[in-house]
Amino acid sequence: MPADSHVGTDVFDRILSASGPLVALQAGDTHQLIDQFRLVARRTGQAVYLWRHAEGLASLRDAQMRVPGCTRLGDALRYISQSLHFGVYLLDMPPGPPSATDGALLRQLARAQTGHVRRVVLMGASPTLLATFEDDIIRVDADWRARSAAPRLRDGRWVV
Repeated sequence: MPADSHVGTDVFDRILSASGPLVALQAGDTHQLIDQFRLVARRTGQAVYLWRHAEGLASLRDAQMRVPGCTRLGDALRYISQSLHFGVYLLDMPPGPPSATDGALLRQLARAQTGHVRRVVLMGASPTLLATFEDDIIRVDADWRARSAAPRLRDGRWVV
């Protein structure tokens, strides 16, 4: 993936414009993409969080800010479901199937209707996990080579 920050911005825009709250992100290099999302969060002031096993839920905008009590996936999912604010939550999914409780919480988030934009983004989710959500999950491909070559208007300029 090129170091072009517009790729991260483009993927972030596609996540925000997804038709549902649960998004499966297909990306080759998630570390570079997370770095680009961190830049987007700092530049725009958006509430973007990253959950990782053993690290918990942390803000990408302010690297020092960790959400207390959200070390386990289930706790982070409960926090997300109770949040009344805009937010993009990147979940670096651990290998293997989630527990029954975590799966139920993810299904609940997938069907939740809120008055604000909330996106729960599954990164590195197994194909079997994604298959359990059927039509409740939106897939976003972060591979810049897979994007269509149709020009789009961005900030008054046409980009391909």
